[in-house]
Amino acid sequence: MGTLAEEILGAPAGEYVDRRVDRAYAHDGTGVLAREAWLSIGTGAFPDPDHRYLIFDHIVPANTSLTADLQKELRVFARQQGMHLSDVGGGVCHQVMAEGYALPGEVIVGADSHSCTLGAFGAFATGVGATDMAGIWATGETWFRVPETTGVFLDGALTGAAAAKDVALAYVSALGMDGATYRALEFVGEGAGGLSMADRLTLSNMAVETGAKAGMFYADAVTREYLAGFGHAVEEQTPVDGYRQEVTLDLGDIEPLLALPPRVDTVCPVAEKEGLAVDQVFLGTCTCGRYEDLEAFARIVRGKKVTVRTVVVPASRAVLTRAASTWVLPALIEAGCAVGTPGCGPCLGAHMGVIGEGEVCLSTANRNFRNRMGVGGEIYLASPQTAAATALAGEIRSPEGCL
Repeated sequence: MGTLAEEILGAPAGEYVDRRVDRAYAHDGTGVLAREAWLSIGTGAFPDPDHRYLIFDHIVPANTSLTADLQKELRVFARQQGMHLSDVGGGVCHQVMAEGYALPGEVIVGADSHSCTLGAFGAFATGVGATDMAGIWATGETWFRVPETTGVFLDGALTGAAAAKDVALAYVSALGMDGATYRALEFVGEGAGGLSMADRLTLSNMAVETGAKAGMFYADAVTREYLAGFGHAVEEQTPVDGYRQEVTLDLGDIEPLLALPPRVDTVCPVAEKEGLAVDQVFLGTCTCGRYEDLEAFARIVRGKKVTVRTVVVPASRAVLTRAASTWVLPALIEAGCAVGTPGCGPCLGAHMGVIGEGEVCLSTANRNFRNRMGVGGEIYLASPQTAAATALAGEIRSPEGCL
């Protein structure tokens, strides 16, 4: 038996394989280029439209006339081809696909680098470029070089104010931004089994920040229970031993962490940067925009007022609906947060929270590269808990003592 990546792709590491793609999706950004490439191929129809998805999330609602025109063309295209269309307000593509679509053992390809998020379900999920997506639309297949696998062993359990985002920053720091290039990360161990599905999605999401092709958990009882809520009955997967590379993290040793601009792997304890003034706090994205993230943030700010502009963007309509049906959304609004349309929000620097030159943002997103959220701005990455403590203080603050 091989690693999970080898089992799903059906070949040992290093071999090249052609594989049928079980689910393929693009968003309003990459979908434009993929459509153009597909039209140039000229096949005329999709071979499997019921497993193809177009999800509007990057610039929603449209911010210019040009954006609106391009999105109009994509809507027409999706309907002509019989694709699933998630329009404005549906949410981030990776989160939408995590709400009852992605299943264990599948090959899932998205035209976005953070498509590795869906490996949380025991799928081989990875990102491709727009022209590769056009090829998948035309043929239903694509090719892979089967990646070697790094085992990320998680021991113990999280304690105190530490969260899954802190674990993600810890393993990215340990591996470096190119330390797992074209490898699959498999999260295993007792600690992995104790993580919620929301936590697993966060860890899988950031695998690409190490250069990895995929970030995967084995389907287990947690997976089964989550997917049963969407009407799916799935089988558990059996972990393997004998990884060529291993990293071990004791979850009990994890503390609130911070990624310093402009690199995701430059990480330090939040306590080392306490007191650094911020201009904006951003809670959301495919990394930390789920209900559990909003709830964790709301528990800290409930009954208080944020002292710096704070933008909250739920990862999907389902997340927003759930937050609205509980105390969470009212608590965020009453605390002074600005709540945006479900989607990517300001993560990619398009709109809904772009920062100005010289401004500092503490974000729960996955990237803090130069100029990503606004030319000349600086981005610090942290957990929802750290974001909440920072929003209240107006400066970077550890959530220790706020819980």
